Amino acid sequence: MRRLFALVLALSLPLPASAQTAEQPSAPIQQTIQSQIDAMAADDFTAAFTFAAPNIKGMFGTADQFEMMVRQGYPMVVAPRDVRMLELRTVAGNLWQRVLMVDGAGATHLLDYMMVETPEGWQIGAVHLLPSQGVSA
Repeated sequence: MRRLFALVLALSLPLPASAQTAEQPSAPIQQTIQSQIDAMAADDFTAAFTFAAPNIKGMFGTADQFEMMVRQGYPMVVAPRDVRMLELRTVAGNLWQRVLMVDGAGATHLLDYMMVETPEGWQIGAVHLLPSQGVSA
């Protein structure tokens, strides 16, 4: 219970001065993230790779290379037990969607997704795993 309170407290703290709530509609951004998570949960990394922004596609080149990076660096996003979209913020001119995920083992993870608007729609330009607060669900 104390850990859950710590998470709620951390999420309710004011944003840094450089961060503001985004004025952009969050539904298409959240749908992009959820669609990528759904594709990975279905073990369809070819589809998951389509939600990556051009910079990510250029960095990894193929869906297979992308899959290897995700499985090694971000295993919690492959088949999370629970996904909750939190605040969408603008930081230094970039849109960041905060996401709370609970992995298969019950561990809670906070991630920030940097979103990029492209001619194909919203795509994921970066994902940062935030430091653990020692919280589990």
